[in-house]
Amino acid sequence: MLNRIWYFFFATALFAICIQLFNGNVEVLSASVAALFSSAKLAAEIALGLIGVLSLWMGLMRVGEKAGVVSVFARIFEPLLSRLMPEVPRGHPAYGSVTMNLTANVLGLDNAATPLGLKAMQDLQTLNPNKTVATNAQILFLVLNTSSVTLVPVTVFLYRAQQGAEAPADIFLPILLATSASTIAGVLVVALFQRLSLLNAVVMGYGALIFGSITALVFYLGTLTTSAIGILSTAMGNGILLILVFSFILVAGMRKVAVYDEFIEGAKEGFAQSIKLIPYLLAMLLAIALLRASGALDYLLHLISVIVSVIGGDTRFVDALPTAIMKPFSGSGARAMMLETMDHHGADSFAGRLAAIFQGSTETTFYVLAVYFGAVGIRNGRHALFCGLTADLAGIIAAIVVCYQFYG
Repeated sequence: MLNRIWYFFFATALFAICIQLFNGNVEVLSASVAALFSSAKLAAEIALGLIGVLSLWMGLMRVGEKAGVVSVFARIFEPLLSRLMPEVPRGHPAYGSVTMNLTANVLGLDNAATPLGLKAMQDLQTLNPNKTVATNAQILFLVLNTSSVTLVPVTVFLYRAQQGAEAPADIFLPILLATSASTIAGVLVVALFQRLSLLNAVVMGYGALIFGSITALVFYLGTLTTSAIGILSTAMGNGILLILVFSFILVAGMRKVAVYDEFIEGAKEGFAQSIKLIPYLLAMLLAIALLRASGALDYLLHLISVIVSVIGGDTRFVDALPTAIMKPFSGSGARAMMLETMDHHGADSFAGRLAAIFQGSTETTFYVLAVYFGAVGIRNGRHALFCGLTADLAGIIAAIVVCYQFYG
């Protein structure tokens, strides 16, 4: 699958470059060459940037596992995850690392989420009979990461505030609805492929509990000011992070675990893992950079605009689509598109709000796929990419519908 996708990206980029040259734009050649070398540099920078944080969390997770703290978190969601990942035996360490990763995602702890996700993928890989082909559990885990709900996307609020939005947090509910739609769609399509039964008491019970908790949080946050929401979110995220770190170390010490030695061993694994990621990151970033530099994404936007105009649809959402289309490929690229849209149309315009909702409700699917599967040497992702992109598409459609309902 990845071989065909990579080839398709290059073929598309070449076709777009030929069109540009036919139209007399020879600058596309220098832009494409620059994209090749800048993507190589970016892959190394990302991997090197992960060395410290990945070593930190792999070390802490090893201590937490020895202390038994991770297993406590695992028991909270193991009944649900065991229904969604039936091939993972009860009591397996993967439940703990998966739970920790999803918790970090929900709290918006990006620095912790990626290392914890890589640890979870490694744990799931220990159950993989064919080390180069993704298992059902790994695919579900990846899709949950590409569509996971971040309860309070503070960074998006901050960008809106910087761009002069009158009420930067007024898109909180639209983002939550759109990202929830993305997650639900992702789980449903994976369940369809893997023939998972979701209509049972455990899954429905957890779903009701999660939905009720989110609803209660929405009502509570609705009573707070924008600054209060930011302060609460930051304090909650950082507080939980510190509680985890201290609980790992202190409980391990009380149980006579050699905390320093175990941390060092885990950190060594994190260091080796971050270096191993470079080729996989480079391959994906290279293809994405060529798509951008060749103008292929711009042609896609123009095509969508023409189709919507021909059928007599409202084309206002097209102005925000660059953010939506870029997000599965590049987080930084989508952020730049969002800021450009808000700068051009205004932070409180329809397009400005929709771009911010896109940014807060979808994830960098190709990046997550390259990093998580690359970390364990998986080359055949089976239906992972299709399910991830389906979740992204559901999030995009939901964002457009919700934006029209709230601001249309």
